[in-house]
Amino acid sequence: MSVFTFDPLGSDPARASSPWLRPTNPHKKPSVADHPTTRKGTIGSGLLSDYGVTKLEPEPQDGPTEYKLHLLLRSRRKYEHISTATRISGSSNRPAVEPRSARPAPAIPGCSTTTQTRQDRLEHLTTQLLWRLQQSCPYHSGTATTVPVIPQLPNEKLARDAPIKLGKLLPGLEASRGALYEIGVADDGTLAGLTKDELDESLNTLRIMAASLGCNMKVLRKIAVGDCEWIESSDSEQELIPGNTGHRRQAKLWVAEALVTPDLRPRNASHTAAARSTEGLPDPTHGPLSTDQLRVTLTGPTTSGKSTLLGALSTGTLDNGRGKGRLGLLKHLHEVASGITSSVTQELVGYDGDKIVNYAHQEVESWIDIHNYTKSGRLVYLVDSAGHPKYRRTILRGIVGWAPNWTLLCIAANSYDMPALVEPATDVFGPEQSMELASAHLDLCLRLRLPLVVVMTKLDLATVTIKKTLSRILSKIKQAGRVPMLVKSGPAGHSDLSVVSDQDAALVKDVTEALRTNDDPSVIVPIVLTSAVDGRGIGSLHALIRSLPVPPTPTSHDFIGAALNPEQPACLFHVEDKYSLPASCALATSDTDQQTDLGTVVAGYLRFGSLSIGDKVVVGPFPSEDIGSPRNTPRDQSPAGSYGLSLSQPSSAELSRIAARNAVSASAVKGEWHTASIVSIHNLRLPVQTLSAGQVGSIGIIFDQAKSEDGHPSTTMPRLRKGMVLAVPSQHMVSSGLSLQAVSGLTAVFDRDNAAVSQLTVGSLVNIYVASVRTVARMSRVSRLNTSSGQNQEGRSPTDDVDDVFGLGGDDNMQQAQSEAENGEVEVQLDLMNTREWTELGSKILILEGRSKDRSGLEGFVGKVVEIAE
Repeated sequence: MSVFTFDPLGSDPARASSPWLRPTNPHKKPSVADHPTTRKGTIGSGLLSDYGVTKLEPEPQDGPTEYKLHLLLRSRRKYEHISTATRISGSSNRPAVEPRSARPAPAIPGCSTTTQTRQDRLEHLTTQLLWRLQQSCPYHSGTATTVPVIPQLPNEKLARDAPIKLGKLLPGLEASRGALYEIGVADDGTLAGLTKDELDESLNTLRIMAASLGCNMKVLRKIAVGDCEWIESSDSEQELIPGNTGHRRQAKLWVAEALVTPDLRPRNASHTAAARSTEGLPDPTHGPLSTDQLRVTLTGPTTSGKSTLLGALSTGTLDNGRGKGRLGLLKHLHEVASGITSSVTQELVGYDGDKIVNYAHQEVESWIDIHNYTKSGRLVYLVDSAGHPKYRRTILRGIVGWAPNWTLLCIAANSYDMPALVEPATDVFGPEQSMELASAHLDLCLRLRLPLVVVMTKLDLATVTIKKTLSRILSKIKQAGRVPMLVKSGPAGHSDLSVVSDQDAALVKDVTEALRTNDDPSVIVPIVLTSAVDGRGIGSLHALIRSLPVPPTPTSHDFIGAALNPEQPACLFHVEDKYSLPASCALATSDTDQQTDLGTVVAGYLRFGSLSIGDKVVVGPFPSEDIGSPRNTPRDQSPAGSYGLSLSQPSSAELSRIAARNAVSASAVKGEWHTASIVSIHNLRLPVQTLSAGQVGSIGIIFDQAKSEDGHPSTTMPRLRKGMVLAVPSQHMVSSGLSLQAVSGLTAVFDRDNAAVSQLTVGSLVNIYVASVRTVARMSRVSRLNTSSGQNQEGRSPTDDVDDVFGLGGDDNMQQAQSEAENGEVEVQLDLMNTREWTELGSKILILEGRSKDRSGLEGFVGKVVEIAE
């Protein structure tokens, strides 16, 4: 299952489909045109003959559709005659021959009295409504406790259209697609009907029930299904039957269809984009149950046991030595067959004191339950990535795109003893291919300066070569200027993986103390030895993850000061994934074949700021082809971020050929930014009102409809892609009329550890990674910076160049130039080739040229963005 609310396999929560819309043609979906009495925006009132039905299908046991004979909080009146009673099971269908006064009234549903008090009945009906609303929620949990709601009894004289104050939306209902009520209908689908006064009173009760849960009620249709008569002593507005001495009343019987949906409007009108600023963001109305959240990525070479380790951490069960522990995490059949992970998998583990909350917990069935049992503890979001070189895009997505708080680098303890891979890769790394690939992963993590934990897996298969593996890891960590700390593994046969034992906590005490007291915790690199087969080190790893420090809340000026980068938005959300499912709570009961909104769901992490349901955001940057105009690029051009090849990391020569075929300049275009409204937010699958800085989540948005050339609203939804951002402009940007600015080029500086970037050829194409952006850029300038004088190589005098040309300086000048290249910083100017992107000043940038020495594809250059070109 994916972390982002929706099942990628295509399952969808139950939708409230109106039982009145049964198409005469089974291959045609019912639409508003089939029933002109139910036009959108009006209450469909009509006769039963307009629908051509005499009985609805029986009420479904599950799902968001509920049949109710009535919602009265009192007993119904006694009827002398009711025409719909002949359709009720057990009633007589014979024509009446005796006088009505001599014939006993047929059994009329709902007319019997009840000993249940009005308050008890109202609470029972409200609980029933809550259950139906939860049926249309994705990933709702039946085990999570629900706050009891005690609705207030309605005033008997309250008019049906009188305003009712909405209560606070009950947690978990934000993603509900609503509940559909058929009032006046028996459970078997019989259309019993209610008089107008009874129907109005029932609808009023439903409004009270919905308001107590923070929901709205809308009547979709009212249909006359019959007539009735009764004797009444008091005056009434109903028509008197001529010739009768008593007060005999006659009226039509009606059934109604009502839709209950959560109210997603912001409670505070001042909670708008114009009133928000980076200094004072509003407090969340309803946020995650636990704010102590840690984002952790598992990376490492293929066959290092990443997925198996994640299975042991998330399920609390050990592996059988043949990969059983990872089977539940794999998404594709080829992953099961080859044993090589190619996709990103997410899992959630909670820590509440000494308790480990995962799928081993007897009350945990979903991530919602993990939230529920970790209210006062820590939530750890674990991302598993691929390890094989041909899936290096997925590798980089996990450690660069998701910006993890900590990275678990998995290296097999028997790396030097591993046989060749199933894939033909022996010619890439040689006999020691596993250790060479592990070294490439380690070098990249150290170059990116990621907060790192090295996890040595497969301890049960380790031989004497483990010392050689460990020695190589220690030397590389020390060369990078960081401090390795070895954590002793616990005993084999660790049986209880549901708690963090005192012994495990003692094993990591020194490391956690060093992490807590160090000004820069990322300097410390813990090394944990584990085995997912015999359980060694699994408890210690749990204890360490539970104690890893959480970075401070990010702000808009973490990368660079406010003086150098003043035009920052109030909120910034990086899009790492997108879904084509509708994001709004529109239901199938809209009775239309047309798209009712321009909605979608985006997933990623909130870099800084705060986003709430109802906020207006800007989304982009979009290329010109995504604003509803025809594509102005060649027919064979690949989408942005795609190279049109099966290769995961094309070389510069291959990129040049692609650019020559699809030469498109990344210039400014009209419609680069679109406005949208947030209709739903999920934090690690938990529906919330607000997402805070540094948290991962999925956001449902509806684009504001733009008008087409003929003046009609456009139904074309802008096409989102990975690497875009959602942002709320700051108060200063709104007041001054400034908008977000995408860039077509940037300048980055690389330190002496990455000075080898100067060896890249000017004019060549490279792959760059900045936050969630992955694109192609052209090297337009490369220059060396003289750290002592602050000048670059282009500032050297002409005399020096002449001496170099004629070789008058001898070997000393050549050695000096080489020394400058090794010790000085390098400045690189890049021009984006495909699309304009949002790039934040001070962001970390990774350049991959495609021709690495070790052929791993991970030998990149890490720098910092210091200048952007609009």
